[in-house]
Amino acid sequence: MDATKVIVDSVDRFRQRRTAPLVLELDLTEGLNEGPPTDPLAAILTMRKPRLADVLSGLKRARDDSRVKALIVKIGGAPLGLAMVQELRQAVVHFRSSGKLTVAFGETFGEFGQGTIPYYLASGFERVYLQPSGDVGLTGIALEQRFLKGTLDKLGIGYEVGKRHEYKTAANTFTEDHMTDAHKESYGRLAESIIEQVVAGVAEGRRLDPDKVRELIDRGPFIGNEAVEAGLVDRLAYRDEVYEEVKQAAGADAHLQYVAKYARALAMRKLPHPTADSVALVHGHGMIKLGRSGRSPLGGGGAMGSDTVSAAIRSARRDDHVKAVVFRVDSPGGSYVASDAVWREIVLTRKVKPVIVSMGDVAASGGYFVSMAADVIVAQPGTLTGSIGVFGGKAVLNGLLQKVGVTTDLIQEGAKAAMFSTVRPFSPEEWDRVNAWLDRIYDDFVGKVAEGRHLTRERAHELARGRVWTGADAREHGLVDELGGLEDALGMARKRAGLASDAPVRTYPRLHPLERLRGPESSEDKAAALARVRLEAWGPFARLAGELGLPAYGPLLLPGEFVIR
Repeated sequence: MDATKVIVDSVDRFRQRRTAPLVLELDLTEGLNEGPPTDPLAAILTMRKPRLADVLSGLKRARDDSRVKALIVKIGGAPLGLAMVQELRQAVVHFRSSGKLTVAFGETFGEFGQGTIPYYLASGFERVYLQPSGDVGLTGIALEQRFLKGTLDKLGIGYEVGKRHEYKTAANTFTEDHMTDAHKESYGRLAESIIEQVVAGVAEGRRLDPDKVRELIDRGPFIGNEAVEAGLVDRLAYRDEVYEEVKQAAGADAHLQYVAKYARALAMRKLPHPTADSVALVHGHGMIKLGRSGRSPLGGGGAMGSDTVSAAIRSARRDDHVKAVVFRVDSPGGSYVASDAVWREIVLTRKVKPVIVSMGDVAASGGYFVSMAADVIVAQPGTLTGSIGVFGGKAVLNGLLQKVGVTTDLIQEGAKAAMFSTVRPFSPEEWDRVNAWLDRIYDDFVGKVAEGRHLTRERAHELARGRVWTGADAREHGLVDELGGLEDALGMARKRAGLASDAPVRTYPRLHPLERLRGPESSEDKAAALARVRLEAWGPFARLAGELGLPAYGPLLLPGEFVIR
């Protein structure tokens, strides 16, 4: 009898849970994953982070789900890129427009520090709550660039570089001790464009006049009570108070569920037929390199291998059930040759089915190269893109080696056999070859931009010259077609392919476990798109080493490495 009662009670609780109001929850303490893990190690390292695609899908479906009454998001902890913030903010605004409650809670938006971007995200919610001990670090945007020339001079390290053209400032970190005029102009417009977007978003979300928001930014940062008085925060409250208020608004028997888990549960209930017509989603993240994608076990993020991404695109192109391809790009660039290989696969695919590129936080230099042949390019207003240019050179370490007592002898066969030696500078004849190489790459890049974006070569060059643009400015200049996020790109792909608005999306390559275990039979096998854990000597310093000319990451890189604060 007791056992029967236990079973009955369990069934009743399950039924109540299936019908009770839902409050969706998202914890951004650990950040968000841009795409699926590329390998088993990545899966372990990121297992606690929700995927952006799951969050976006969950919020989209929840708009029409009568059980879902509210959304509560904890903001703080790991920093998020501006474009990812805009993507998430856009999804929240659409969810909010369905009449459901949206609440942002922050223990602090910058603990005695910068919190402009986290607060910008929070401003898209109906209510913003702050822990009483917290602050609102709404202080504006600063693009910070450090220069190492003085340090390199003291160490006896020279750096020889050629570039195309004046806005290609990646190597300025090593060759200058301050921003050049072109550098200042480019970064100045980036900061201006970003602050315009932040001001407009905060003004709209908090129902404030844009001039008032500008004034508040100049007055910041704000202690908690000051933020409430300024209209930036609705109330000071601790987590338990916030959650209790939201649950009461949703219904006494409401229960919490993470957005990503909600999305996956819905997906499992509505599994599409294996042969249903679909949209393929291919991810390209990280530095672009020849070979296979993967991540270093020493950290530093993943890499977009041309073999891996090209095989994934080929697999989607040859699948008759795939009617369109969305290529999600989040990359600062890298190898020109690798970028060109991926570009070719996009060109071939576009001939037989629509290709839509969705840009993440950054799709610049090589990241723009792999994107420019798509039918449509979609970017967020804060995406960093463009940087259509090239640089190349090498570090000259002879001065440093002499200081520490290292000498070098050289024997060579071939007039330029030692051209890339780091113990001596380029000769005039070698500089001729460097410049010919730079000209060839730049001319090819600009020509393909002109062809893919339907611009004259002169106009493409005017927009190129290595300059970085925000997505908003790139849209004005024709380098980007539409402003929006991944869900917008998927919607465009479905529409262009003549599919239903809820047609399934499948990440490519699609591999069952046995295919993963056996490995590819040839480069034409879709298992060739598997990523790997790569043993890379430079690990998290790969980008710095690449800019110094040490490993072979390549010449197409986003200018420098700055921090949006």
